[in-house]
Amino acid sequence: HTIVATGHAHIDTAWLWPIRETIRKCTRTFSSAVELMDEYPQYRFSCSQAQQYAWIEERHPELFQRITERVDRGQWEPVGGMWVEPDMNLPSGESLVRQIVHGQRYFESRFGRRCTEVWIPDVFGYPASLPQVFAAGGMHRFVTQKLSWNNTNSMPHHTFWWEGIDGTRVLTHFPPVDTYNAEITPGECIQSVDRFRETAWSDWSLMPFGYGDGGGGPTAEMLERARRLADLDGAPKVRVGTPAEFFENVEREARTGAPVPVWRGELYFETHRGTLTSQLRTKAGNRRCERLLAEVEWLGALAGEAAVELDLDELDELWQRTLTQQFHDILPGSSIAWVHEDAEREHADIAARLDRHR
Repeated sequence: HTIVATGHAHIDTAWLWPIRETIRKCTRTFSSAVELMDEYPQYRFSCSQAQQYAWIEERHPELFQRITERVDRGQWEPVGGMWVEPDMNLPSGESLVRQIVHGQRYFESRFGRRCTEVWIPDVFGYPASLPQVFAAGGMHRFVTQKLSWNNTNSMPHHTFWWEGIDGTRVLTHFPPVDTYNAEITPGECIQSVDRFRETAWSDWSLMPFGYGDGGGGPTAEMLERARRLADLDGAPKVRVGTPAEFFENVEREARTGAPVPVWRGELYFETHRGTLTSQLRTKAGNRRCERLLAEVEWLGALAGEAAVELDLDELDELWQRTLTQQFHDILPGSSIAWVHEDAEREHADIAARLDRHR
């Protein structure tokens, strides 16, 4: 068994802190990541959420330039292909499409590439319509971890084809380390193999490692452990790499005729059920903005841009602000009150600006 360990720092766009603190967390974490790459050329760091990159680009252009250089070198891997890591049950279908449109557009315009992997390890459940949406956005690979938290029915697979309601399939992986904040300890590596349910046909699993949510991401100690575990008797081999490298190896196994299991339908998360009903004002504000965005675009297409004084750059900005508030700890209502007060003000301002164009 070989574990592909990919550096990561899961940073919630808001949760137990407001967005303004998230920007500082991203700055500190991204700075640490690029510094560590100079010391360890083999280090690979996977980072999602175009919005977080955009904050760095706007506020810290020198740091953003260093990130761009690491992307070119192959050390920094943009993943996810979406504006943020949004909730997947509450936004409209159009919003989920726009998450991918704005995310992939950003990654392509800044780094010359689109993402091939959906990366939403902390999201609270996945409707059966998503494989079609992911594939239409150019992503046929999907990584999550959250369903390991299920309290009644555990998922029977770690790597499988997820088939949507229209028959579209995406190659899906639940890292058996059961966390997106691993530290590459020998215990984690051995437990990953012990838990892995695909031993009959696959020899590969993924391990996202690094302290998240402002903890600074991967450390030199983690990379040193990875070096020592690269080929250690009694433990699985550890290779520092990217999610793309992991999936390429699994796809190679699948092409040889391996019996890859298929899961059809919803991937239901059993734990955070209250997220569908909490923080009503945040949810109502999101729906109002979604409706107004659709109406203004429809009027602009029907009557012509000049007739509704529609500025496409402004419309993109309002879409992106709405998409940011669909993050999986904002829209579901699982953040502190401060976050939801900010969200309500943001929704009110977006709606007021859109009302002027109707």
